[in-house]
Amino acid sequence: MITVRGINVRVGARLLLSDLSFHIAPGDRIGLVGRNGAGKTTLMHTLTGQLPPADGSITRTGSLGHLAQDSRTADPDVTVTDRILSARGLDRAVRALRAAESAMAAAERPAAQEKAMAAYARADAAFQAGGGYAAEAEAARVAAGVGLPPRVMDQPVGTLSGGQRRRVELARILVADHDTLLLDEPTNHLDLDSITWLRTFLTSYRGGLVIISHDSGLLSGIVNRVFHLDPQRTTIDVHNTTWNAYLAQRAADERRRTRERANAERKAAALRTQADKMRSHVATAVAAKNMVRRADRLLAGLEPARRSEKVARIRLPEPAPCGRTPLGAVSLTKAYGSLQVLTGVDLAVDRGSRLVVLGLNGAGKTTLLRILAGHETPDTGRVVPGHGLRLGYFAQEHDTLDPARTVRQNLTAAAPQLSDGEARQVLGSFLFTGDDADKPARVLSGGEKTRLALAGLVHSGANVLLLDEPTNNLDPASRGEVLSAVDSYPGAIVMVTHDPGAIEALRPDRVLLLPDGTEDLWSPEHLELVALA
Repeated sequence: MITVRGINVRVGARLLLSDLSFHIAPGDRIGLVGRNGAGKTTLMHTLTGQLPPADGSITRTGSLGHLAQDSRTADPDVTVTDRILSARGLDRAVRALRAAESAMAAAERPAAQEKAMAAYARADAAFQAGGGYAAEAEAARVAAGVGLPPRVMDQPVGTLSGGQRRRVELARILVADHDTLLLDEPTNHLDLDSITWLRTFLTSYRGGLVIISHDSGLLSGIVNRVFHLDPQRTTIDVHNTTWNAYLAQRAADERRRTRERANAERKAAALRTQADKMRSHVATAVAAKNMVRRADRLLAGLEPARRSEKVARIRLPEPAPCGRTPLGAVSLTKAYGSLQVLTGVDLAVDRGSRLVVLGLNGAGKTTLLRILAGHETPDTGRVVPGHGLRLGYFAQEHDTLDPARTVRQNLTAAAPQLSDGEARQVLGSFLFTGDDADKPARVLSGGEKTRLALAGLVHSGANVLLLDEPTNNLDPASRGEVLSAVDSYPGAIVMVTHDPGAIEALRPDRVLLLPDGTEDLWSPEHLELVALA
């Protein structure tokens, strides 16, 4: 359980959230919603203790599991199975068991055998205390539920794609059987089957749950309370209802406010018109003043109109001139240890063409884009830059951003030709205003990092864009802006996405299917593969 009493949350000098008080109890399934930058991820970090509140107190009882947006937390040399089992401390127990078994098999003298048997007994006791074989079976079940195939369970975490690492962390947290779960965008990188499985799991979860998601379908099937962060008032609106009921009530409240404001404005206008006629006569001048006061009171008593929330106006760069085929690749292969990710991929990206890369998680989609962008080197084969090539790369893990640099420094590193004033103007159009420009990138939410990475593309002059999951972590309005920008961009695009809406905006002319490396003309039939990818 978590009890929050009168906390203020600051990011640098900026007061982000003020005087928050609420309680999270077993059985609460809370949807934490609000626009990108409203403070959802920052509040999550405050609840976990990673970021202390400026004022107030937070009391935590029981164990707490937190799925952050950054999946690069595990030791890359640990196997997937060990990483998941580490949630209950079983990874150490399993290693001790295997070591004891080897010692017993190798022991030749009675004393060595006795010592090995004692070590095995201790390891077995620790293993059983952590849940034993039932916990192992549960870990395998949860791993399969979130879409991790059996073939990856013995691989090091560092050999996995970003989407697979994210699934490993999700499985680890779900297996731990925590009293409270804090999940930040848990459906990122999940396919349709895995989202359905997760919805069922969370619906039956008996602890306290706080979930950040822009997936309305997920929220409608899970939450029984809604916390809406309002950045305009730095407060949280608590709604003790389901997601669908919250949306209906929000729409009804907006209609009521609009109706009340229209009625009040009509009455106030009539009073002021009548007062204008009466104020010129001495006998009615006092009455005219009273009418004006009544008109003012009518308008002052209204709830403030809900201001439309700002949306980043995203426009992708005007592409620099280039040759007919600005980017190509010949026989690209890549392996991580014994895992072969790419095998003989050939590619030709023509000027203005649109290519979508499809494949299951771990098929090599992100690896291919990283190789094309020059962030990784193929084992064999080569990337062929064409005449006038200017690449723009959007990475799903935002690893093109330097977390130690400020927002403004990251932008000027991507677009060094911008003056300080021009850089601030660009950042303002992407909703980084005032002191936001001087925040370090490491404190940004996933949606803010997405906006900053896109801002770096705007003045790049890129004529080939490599976009890896560009709609992840975005609220619906910002997602719409990104899709509109993709739709209108005249240069070439190579895109990896799980988002059918992004495919519709891309209007691909070709598709590359991994891991086979088969290239084909786009067909609507391929759309069925997007949700499975």
